[in-house]
Amino acid sequence: MKIVKKILLALVLALVLIQFYRPDKNNTETRTLTAFIEDTKPTKGVTTILEKHCYDCHSDKTTYPWYAEIAPVSLWINHHVEEGVEHFNVSKWNDYSIKKRDHKLDELIEEVEEGKMPLDSYTWLHGTITKEEKETLIAWAKSVRANYKL
Repeated sequence: MKIVKKILLALVLALVLIQFYRPDKNNTETRTLTAFIEDTKPTKGVTTILEKHCYDCHSDKTTYPWYAEIAPVSLWINHHVEEGVEHFNVSKWNDYSIKKRDHKLDELIEEVEEGKMPLDSYTWLHGTITKEEKETLIAWAKSVRANYKL
C-alpha cells in the first residue's frame, strides 16, 4: 500500500510541476488569410467550414479553448497545432508556388476524403464534419485545383 501512495504522490507532484511549463502558442495578432482567400475564392459555405474545422490548426492564429491552459492537454494541443501549420498553413499561402498550392489542395482533398482531417481528437470536442460539409469542401478544392491547371 505504501508503494501505491508514493506512486500517486509522485504523479500528483508531476502534474503540478508540469503546469509551470508553457509551450509557445500559435497566436499572432490577426489571422492572415488575404492571399488564400483572394486566390482560392471560397464561398460563404466553404468559409464557414474552414473557420469551424480548419483555420485553428492551419493558420498563424489559433483560438485556444480554456482547457488548453492545463497540462498535459496544453502540450497535446500545441503539438497538433505545430504539425498542422507545418503541413498546411493558409497564412503562408503567398509563400507557396502554384505547384505547391495545387499539391496542398490535393492533400486536403485526400485527407478529408479518407476521414483523416479533421483529426478525431479535434472532432471529439468540436463536433464532426458532416458528409455535406466534406463534399462541399472537396468540390471547392477540386475547382480551385482545376484553375491551377489552366
